[in-house]
Order: sequence, then C-alpha cells, then structure tokens
Amino acid sequence: MKRDFFILWMGIGAVLLATQTLHATPANNCGDHGAIVDRLAAQYGERRRGVGLSGGTSLLEIFASDETGSWSITVTAAGGPTCLVAAGDYFQALDDALPIIDEGT
Repeated sequence: MKRDFFILWMGIGAVLLATQTLHATPANNCGDHGAIVDRLAAQYGERRRGVGLSGGTSLLEIFASDETGSWSITVTAAGGPTCLVAAGDYFQALDDALPIIDEGT
C-alpha cells in the first residue's frame, strides 16, 4: 500500500511536470540541496511539507507556502544534485488519515 501511494504521487508529479511551468529556468533546475531549499524559501516562502523515497535511491520532497499557495516538488538522487521537477499554485494541506497497513498479510 505504501508503494501504491508513492507511485500515485510520482504519477501526479509526472503529470504536473508535463503541464506546469517551473519556478526556475532550465539552466538552474538542479543544484546543491541546500541552495535549492534556500531559494524556495527566499523567493517563494516555501518550506518542506512532505518526503518520500523512490526505489531506495532518490528522495522526493514537497515544498509549499501557506501564505501564497505555491508549491514545488524536488527529487534528489543518492549522491547527486537536487532537481526541481514540478511547481504550481493553490496548494492545500490535507489531514486525511492514512490507511493502516498490515505488514503481516
């Protein structure tokens, strides 16, 4: 179930990547993790709202601003740079309960 949830988010990210204009220009979509996070905070007021692992080798992070509603998704490969892969507006935080996963079945 965790895998299905993550795959859903990755699919949403891919769709958004295909349909949204990124905050950054193509020349600076990737860089040092700290620099990307600092830029999202300084320019857009975004802070990290969620994380997930992809295949155990990449970290996906969701950043968003409560004030402006802007959001960004980054992916960081193991040992590699952090890349901005999608961005948009009208972020809404949800507090839905996650399903209980019984690992024993």
